[in-house]
Amino acid sequence: MADQILIRQLRADAVIGIHDWEKRHPQPLYFDLDLNTDCARAAASDDIADALDYFAVCADIQTWVSHSRCELIETLAEHICQRLLAHYPIDQVQLTLRKPQAVEDAQTVGLRITRRRS
Repeated sequence: MADQILIRQLRADAVIGIHDWEKRHPQPLYFDLDLNTDCARAAASDDIADALDYFAVCADIQTWVSHSRCELIETLAEHICQRLLAHYPIDQVQLTLRKPQAVEDAQTVGLRITRRRS
């Protein structure tokens, strides 16, 4: 499938990290998502009921991340991908997660993972 919904630079604040200072205050995380989904039905009907509601996806991620308490970005990324695959009509997720306050002398650190519906 070649159809993708793209979400770029979605901000969600989280208490995340292994250091004591990271566990005291939320810090910003930024998400880029490539969501493989079939857009043909939505294109034909022009009805949100037939589409992947990216507004709902973004709100879900922001709410879930704000309540999470993962120490590692690897864990957080995995949970988000599994949540999206379980709750939305998505066949594959590529997620890039950036944590700009992780390393003082780096603009950002992050990871990219891809997960598919089994």
